[in-house]
Amino acid sequence: MIAILGLLIGIAVGLFLQPDVPAELQPYLPIAVVAALDTLAGGLRAVLDGVFNAHVFITSFLFNVLIAALLVFLGDQLGVGAQLSTAVIVVLGIRIFSNAAAIRRRLFRS
Repeated sequence: MIAILGLLIGIAVGLFLQPDVPAELQPYLPIAVVAALDTLAGGLRAVLDGVFNAHVFITSFLFNVLIAALLVFLGDQLGVGAQLSTAVIVVLGIRIFSNAAAIRRRLFRS
């Protein structure tokens, strides 16, 4: 419940303040958001499976966002930023849909 409240407060603050993202960080923001969504989907799945651990969730959240951003940065340095960004999005998208399917099966018993 605290996590949902924190998420709602964060969304409200972001919409109210409308912070500017520096131009040099803009390529990394979408990847970081998708990585965060992947972690949130995994956390929800863990809650429904009864194996949620807050420490694991927080460290996974931070490391997933950091690793995704580092992969995009590495791709930019190697000159293949768009291709590596696409690969990261595809992998994270597959994980999100896999977690969504498991959540759906758990909720609807199908």
